[in-house]
Amino acid sequence: MNYNDVLQNARACIDTAKCKACPVCNGLACRNTIPGPGAKGVGDTAIRNYQKWQDIRVQMDTLHENKPVDMSVQLFGRKFSYPFFAGPVGAIGLHYGNAYDELTYNKILVSSCAENGIAAFTGDGLDEKVMVSACEAIAATGGAGIPTVKPWNLPLVEEKLQLVKKSGAFAVAMDVDAAGLPFLKNMQPPAGSKSVEELAEIVKAAGIPFIVKGVMTVRGALKAHAAGAAAIIVSNHGGRVLDQCSATAEVLEEICHAVGGGMKVLVDGGIRSGVDIFKALALGADGVVIARPFVTAVYGGAEEGVKVYIEKLAGELEDTMKMCGAENIAAISRDMVRI
Repeated sequence: MNYNDVLQNARACIDTAKCKACPVCNGLACRNTIPGPGAKGVGDTAIRNYQKWQDIRVQMDTLHENKPVDMSVQLFGRKFSYPFFAGPVGAIGLHYGNAYDELTYNKILVSSCAENGIAAFTGDGLDEKVMVSACEAIAATGGAGIPTVKPWNLPLVEEKLQLVKKSGAFAVAMDVDAAGLPFLKNMQPPAGSKSVEELAEIVKAAGIPFIVKGVMTVRGALKAHAAGAAAIIVSNHGGRVLDQCSATAEVLEEICHAVGGGMKVLVDGGIRSGVDIFKALALGADGVVIARPFVTAVYGGAEEGVKVYIEKLAGELEDTMKMCGAENIAAISRDMVRI
């Protein structure tokens, strides 16, 4: 199976009225299709996420020693083969078709990512079984996954964190950008955005490295750092919560300058190739997160589809590193890209 096979298979079982399983997931075909993988409003933010990575060019330099490159990274004491991770996706059946639900999707994704040298973030939802099954899947891999807890009210967050602790996960995330999702806006007691004090309480309760997903400003990054977060993900929730938002590629570098020495900085949003991954690392990121295309990989080939997609990204990243003179991830530098 190759990646074209994955795409063709995905189109046979995905709901193509919502997701087209496009050769490049750039937000154009689905735009504002929700339910579906589209973005809020006119769909501008998801499209901009992708396009702004294309505005960055890599700088070729082949005058260097010809030797294998090392793509491995360390994150919170764990070594991974590559500097990219599968992102959390919720309500799989609603947005992509009923061939899979969250339970089966997370089980396939977590195990396949672990077997192929990376980690998967798992989603959360109104159905409590989603977090239960995700944590069970992570436990089965020896904790090689990252549960992502929605910004519920504090008592419910504490309940979710108990499941996380039982899973043995090496880290936990909260997608604070999910505060813009309708089902969180209407909850009682109120859920959604968190003050620095509330976030600090959650970080302390977690007891393991805590990742704040959904940071788009230097101000927000500094708040996450003040709350004790070990890492942030520069993310606008794929454009699904705020129309006319900046692209992650536009704000990444300034955020890395502000907090990169004190915490890990990951980034998502429109990153679709190994070349894009290289660009993000050159701008200061410690790693990247990719979500929507992993859905296509699962729908198009289950465990094998995930393996094929990981190998595709790794091959593209390896080739870019060789052609730009980076022998390992630490050697990727700002002068290897041009905006």
